[in-house]
Amino acid sequence: MKTLLKSLCLFSLLINSIIFAQTTTKSTFQVKGNCSMCKERIESAAKKTGAKTANWTAETQKLEIEFDATTTSADEILKEIANVGHDNEKYSATAAVYENLPSCCHYEREPSFLKKEISAKPIKQDNQFYVRGNCGSCKARIEKAAASAGADSSNWDADTQIVTLNFDPAKTSADLILKKIAEVGHDNEKFTTKDATYNNLPDCCLYDRTLPLGVKSDLVHHEEEPALKKDFSQNADHFDKSIEEVRLTKLEQATALSKKETGLTFNIGTKELLKAACCNLSESFETNATVDVSFSNAVTGTKQLKMLGLDQKYTSLTKELLPSIRGIASPYGLNLIPGRWIGGIQLTKGGSTVVNGYESITGQINTELLKTQEQPETAVNFFADVHGRVETNITATSQLNEHWNQSVLLHGNATLGKTDSNNDGFLDQPTGNQINAAYLLNYNDLEHSGFGTHFGISFVKDQRFGGQTAFDKKTDRSQQSAYGVGIDLSRFEIWNKTGYMFKDKPYQSIGWMNQFTTHHQDSFFGQRNYWGNQNTFYSNLVFESIIGNTNNKFKTGASFLYDQYDEDYLTQNYKRTETVPGVFFEYTLTGLKYTLVAGARTDFHNLAGTQFTPRVNFKYDLTPKTIVRLSAGRGFRTANVFAESQQYFASNRQLEILGNGGKIYDLKPEIAWNYGASIQQEFKLFNRKATLVADFFRTDFQDQVLADLDLSPQKLVFYNLDGKSFANSLQTQLDFTPAKNLELRLAYKYYDVQANFIGGKREIPFMAKNRGFFNASYSTDKNNKGAFWNFDSTLQLIGEQKLPNLNFNPENYRLPEYSKSYATLNAQISRTFNKNIRVYVGGENLTGYMQNNPIIDVENPFGNYFDASMVYAPIMGANVYLGLDFTF
Repeated sequence: MKTLLKSLCLFSLLINSIIFAQTTTKSTFQVKGNCSMCKERIESAAKKTGAKTANWTAETQKLEIEFDATTTSADEILKEIANVGHDNEKYSATAAVYENLPSCCHYEREPSFLKKEISAKPIKQDNQFYVRGNCGSCKARIEKAAASAGADSSNWDADTQIVTLNFDPAKTSADLILKKIAEVGHDNEKFTTKDATYNNLPDCCLYDRTLPLGVKSDLVHHEEEPALKKDFSQNADHFDKSIEEVRLTKLEQATALSKKETGLTFNIGTKELLKAACCNLSESFETNATVDVSFSNAVTGTKQLKMLGLDQKYTSLTKELLPSIRGIASPYGLNLIPGRWIGGIQLTKGGSTVVNGYESITGQINTELLKTQEQPETAVNFFADVHGRVETNITATSQLNEHWNQSVLLHGNATLGKTDSNNDGFLDQPTGNQINAAYLLNYNDLEHSGFGTHFGISFVKDQRFGGQTAFDKKTDRSQQSAYGVGIDLSRFEIWNKTGYMFKDKPYQSIGWMNQFTTHHQDSFFGQRNYWGNQNTFYSNLVFESIIGNTNNKFKTGASFLYDQYDEDYLTQNYKRTETVPGVFFEYTLTGLKYTLVAGARTDFHNLAGTQFTPRVNFKYDLTPKTIVRLSAGRGFRTANVFAESQQYFASNRQLEILGNGGKIYDLKPEIAWNYGASIQQEFKLFNRKATLVADFFRTDFQDQVLADLDLSPQKLVFYNLDGKSFANSLQTQLDFTPAKNLELRLAYKYYDVQANFIGGKREIPFMAKNRGFFNASYSTDKNNKGAFWNFDSTLQLIGEQKLPNLNFNPENYRLPEYSKSYATLNAQISRTFNKNIRVYVGGENLTGYMQNNPIIDVENPFGNYFDASMVYAPIMGANVYLGLDFTF
């Protein structure tokens, strides 16, 4: 009897085990969310509804669950997840629940997870095999491959994704046939096609490789489609089996204003950069309304940026979040980052985070270089314009193994043509050439070991010669009477960023960044020589964690900056070494509808003394579509009066410094406070999404180093501010899509920039009070060959600008008090063929507006009145360019 009972118990356990094994289901679903708070909420909801395990990942937006199908279902689990606020494949959260989520959890609800019905995997026979494909071309290719591998006959069905094979086992095998089918481009249940072969298939044959074998899906994306309805599937079992993985296709935005960032941050992608020639970083903002781009003088051909009404030197320019264009590199550094190397740009208006340093006053522009995306890619670009400028770019990104990937970036350009649009005897742009190379190596194993590192190295050599058309760069200057300009630059950078994410603590990490840079310039402007060398070492250690929960985050750490300057101007040498150790702490508080980021840093500058830098940013979501931001912060910097004023070297002004006992050029460091407020409003216009942004920023200076052009037309005088100096910036911008594939952007900017100079309160010169901006971009629908057109145009209206006072000059060499208003028009048309070839043609300054007589006393370049720095408008007429891109 005991033996019988034992046997029954064992039998019962066995049956239960079998039943349990048969009823335990594993499934993967798409669920929307952003952060660690979302992860906790989603997984808790799943487990509450009966899931035995639940794991949601923000990067993939995937939820993996295990559950007992006898006690719950995927339908019930996904419904509960929607009830707590997270849209998924089957259910959408209500607007009320979504709006009550913390602001950091407000994911993008459009586009939603959209798909047509996916059929369940069909049943196949012994001589049938799953083979991926789409169309009639796929059918012909698969059956031809089967025949070449020895099949007597074959029949592939696009709907079932099944190929039926008839063959003689003595002559061939199913494995050999399926291997041949994979070699021509079609994944199957035995073999996987190489990426290179798959990528070379016609567009109509590019099947979805993410779906389970044997499942065909017609995934679609409609920009304004509503979220999925709750009656998506009536059959829960069918839903569980067939919807294991769905790809979300989201249209790339050229420039996106982040809703998540506390600061006013614009993310500029490659789509935006391709709207214009974009040969280097200075030309990457031609279609952007936030940054103003202008030529700095009439002989060097360089462009400078302005933001919030202030010069580029007050904006922190970083590359890979490391200090980049600063110090001696300021006047020409933008030309040393090729546009085709750029993977993306993050532009933040107002004071940025204290983690990145103390120099940001008007904002930060961070450039990210190209890195490996979903698949390896090699691209070649050729460019030429009618003024004799040519360039070539070669970029290659590749995956070395599961964790390592690399980027090889090469660039070369030359300006061969000698252009003198106004026949004044001076070149409108210098001739010369540049060779530029960079190598990036990345390791990423955050998912398993929590470790990642990034290494980079770059070198650039740039030579430019300008001045009078009669100047011969091969002849010694002492042997010729023509006015010449020569600029010889070389720059070397090596950097590393290493991070570690603590196991089971995704909110806690530590990162260490290090960079060494050496920048050298040897130049002459007529009879004026300038030589400079800067060696910089930068290190930043950052620890990030939470206080109690993820609503309370903090970052803390220490940084060190070492700058060694050595400059020769005329016959005088200026040397200095700046060492700046610093510590910082930043706290982030996240509430239901608000985010507060407050931070402070203390830097111990060996020459400028101890500097305390507080900054605060606050974001409040009035509604999911209405966001208000406030910011305030302090910044300081040490001025490099010679390097940052080289646009005035192209004149015979004498440079003079009125010192006040400071330790850098006998001047004190510049200190500024920046305050800002903005509102971001999303709404429907023409039944499509539109975004309106209005922002106001004010910058107040203390001890600003002023460059006074008005004391005398023959002098440029530097001195510290004694009084008030401020810049008010007001901007409104509207982005909307009135029709499919047509994107419009309108903006208006108002600047009021004034300072107390020695002669009294005056407007800062060369700053237009009013500016208008309009950009239109249109793309045709892709046809079945993958070819499409892009059309883009940008119109800018620049109002009158205050000009320096030259009334002490003879009448012929004077300027009016204000310049005239003018407009510029840029446009580009591009044609893309099969995703691999792109041809583009464009024009710049198509209105043809040119400044009259940009050079004062042009006939006497060595005389007292010669001045090529009074530039406020284009000095070249219309420019037309042509380009060609190949992608492999």
